[in-house]
Amino acid sequence: MSQIHEKSPKHCANKQSITFHKKFNKKLFFYFSTLLLSILSLIFLVWLILHPTKPQFSLKEAVINQLNLSGPSLLNSSIQITLQSNNPNKKVGIYYDEFLLYASYKGQKITPETSISPFYQEHDETNLISASLVGIQQPVALSFTYEVQRDQGIGKFVLNFKIMGRLRWKVGSWVSGRYRFIVNCITVMPFGPIPSPPLSSKQGSQCSTVI
Repeated sequence: MSQIHEKSPKHCANKQSITFHKKFNKKLFFYFSTLLLSILSLIFLVWLILHPTKPQFSLKEAVINQLNLSGPSLLNSSIQITLQSNNPNKKVGIYYDEFLLYASYKGQKITPETSISPFYQEHDETNLISASLVGIQQPVALSFTYEVQRDQGIGKFVLNFKIMGRLRWKVGSWVSGRYRFIVNCITVMPFGPIPSPPLSSKQGSQCSTVI
């Protein structure tokens, strides 16, 4: 004996409504997924076509006005540097949101970090950046005096400048997220028998940049 189940019109209407909402949600999800994928693909395509080249830095001048110990391992220093920054890209601008630099000697800091105000660099533009690096009772290793005397005997004083910061690429109205960059510059100064500053280098040197 077979059984016959009867469904009310209200039950059928509820089932049809649930089915409709499921189909609508699937279509909505598919639409937004396709839209998001298209936008990401467009951004990636623009990135591939333009392919931003990392900025180029060079050290134009460095002058040491003060470099003396005020204790066994406390250093007072005053250094003036001039950097050249070049954006080699033809269609990409660069926002420098953070720009910190300091001087180091034999792997140790001899000045605290100095901050340069944020700036924007147009495509294919070159800028000069000047900064004063001043350290007051900056802690250094006990071997600092020995290392300086040894360099004085050789006749060369090797100084390192490091830049750290964050930048963003700009293409038309589109601006990328922030990227960390690190720049390393080395200068070699003549260091004769007269120990007192100023020591200077105007030969210029190319810096390495990592993003």
